[in-house]
Amino acid sequence: MAKKYKLKTHKATAKRIKMTGGGKLMRTKVGKSHFRRRRSARLKAQLSKSQVVIGAGQIKRIRRLAPYLKRYKANPPA
Repeated sequence: MAKKYKLKTHKATAKRIKMTGGGKLMRTKVGKSHFRRRRSARLKAQLSKSQVVIGAGQIKRIRRLAPYLKRYKANPPA
């Protein structure tokens, strides 16, 4: 019987990306770390929402870096 190897998850990717029940990849928006005093309250509220990852190349790269996102919809268990 052939030995099956475990794939290592890229932890930075797993922390940033979540998968929905329908299989879409969701990411957090950028620009949340500093210079927030200049932004309007409306824009700061919009930054808290997640955004769908678009682009076949991006999705392919994320699936390669975090192969078990399908099994664990959010971050893998510790």
